[in-house]
Amino acid sequence: MEILISFIIPFIILLTVVVFIHEYGHYYFARKYGVGVTDFSIGFGKEIFGWNDKSGTRWKICWIPLGGYVKFFGDRNVFSQADQEKIINKYSKEDQKKLFVLKPLYQRALIVVAGPLANFLLAIAIFFSAYMFVGKDFTPAVINEVQKDSPAMEAGLKNNDIIVSIDGNKVKSIMEVSKFIMMSTGEFVDFTISRSNQNLTYKVKPKIVPGEDNLENKMNKRIVGIKLGAYNNEINHVKLGPIKAIYYAISEVYYVSASSLKYIGSMIRGSGDSSQLGGPIRIAKITGQVAEFGIMPFLNMMAYISISLGLINLFPIPLLDGGHLMFYGFEKILGHPLSQKVQEGFFRIGMFLLLSLMFFTTFNDLKDLGLF
Repeated sequence: MEILISFIIPFIILLTVVVFIHEYGHYYFARKYGVGVTDFSIGFGKEIFGWNDKSGTRWKICWIPLGGYVKFFGDRNVFSQADQEKIINKYSKEDQKKLFVLKPLYQRALIVVAGPLANFLLAIAIFFSAYMFVGKDFTPAVINEVQKDSPAMEAGLKNNDIIVSIDGNKVKSIMEVSKFIMMSTGEFVDFTISRSNQNLTYKVKPKIVPGEDNLENKMNKRIVGIKLGAYNNEINHVKLGPIKAIYYAISEVYYVSASSLKYIGSMIRGSGDSSQLGGPIRIAKITGQVAEFGIMPFLNMMAYISISLGLINLFPIPLLDGGHLMFYGFEKILGHPLSQKVQEGFFRIGMFLLLSLMFFTTFNDLKDLGLF
């Protein structure tokens, strides 16, 4: 019962909101362009409960809460590209107006991309609200201590240096320093510091050591060997106006997306730490831990998961939104959709990639729990 309350329920709430927003993006633009929607499902498998709206859409909650889908009128799956001649012969003129596959290419592309876009907008809305009503930290980061024989000392960092930027990312808050270091994927971390009114840049090679995050989850930490303090011991935490709040909200979404892509690129090159890649089990565990700290940390977690969902769905892998956009790119170039046989070949490759990723992340999750 404790596990149910502490981990499973917060995870299901978070995932339900994020998935609903994603699928509603598809649904909204589908309805906007006159596409018939037969099903709007949160979860997979057998239906728990549901209802039909006036337009004939079945809204339902299903037993497996690990995703969702929107099914369009006449489609075998969410974004199938069937033989158009067969479709034209099968449906009446009136019903053809509701078919997704007969809509112009740009409308189909917008319907597909609307899901990931909705996830990014959710994250922006959460950060925007947090910065306006809770505030954002702008306390400058000062190095209070450079530990002896540490990477920072070897590189040349000194006490009282003010950290200006890390890897080109401007440090606006002491809270950002550890984040920028951990998100760095290179062998060296570039520190730009202010010393005696002069900006200097040093390359620091962090030590990779096994450790724990603030929630006591195992992870490989990048240690540079510095202790930080507030500039002049003054904490600067302010509530932002709407213009600054939206600017910093969009900036945070962009930074997380760009850093995630760099991390994935580093794994492909073989230099990234693939052990940090987790799946639903690890996400559920962290979600439960974060929820114990209150609503704002929980909402921030929701924002980061929403960004991840939107980003992953844009990958050009069949079965994902990005895979369908890839097909539309081929259709634009060739002047006609790819054949059913070619698409099925791509879908098999996509299924293999997704199942491999699922297996790998599940293995990491179980290893994190000490089962391997």
